Amino acid sequence: MTASREPAPLPAGEQNALAGVLLTSLEALAAAGHAEEACRLAGHACAATRQTDLRIWKKFNALLHRLARHVQ
Repeated sequence: MTASREPAPLPAGEQNALAGVLLTSLEALAAAGHAEEACRLAGHACAATRQTDLRIWKKFNALLHRLARHVQ
C-alpha cells in the first residue's frame, strides 16, 4: 500500500514567481472580458494562500477587490 504524501512546499522565491504569473494571468482574463471568472479564481487563490503566505494573500485579495468593481 502506498501512502499519499503532500507535495513539498515551493521555496519562497518560486512561490512569489508563481503568484506573479497567476496575478498577471487573472488580470489578463479580466481585461479579456471575463472579470467574474477572474474574481472567482482570485478568491480561490486567496483561500489557498491565507494560512500559508500572508504577503501573497494580500496581493490576491487586492486584485479580487479591484476586479469586483467590474462584476455585475
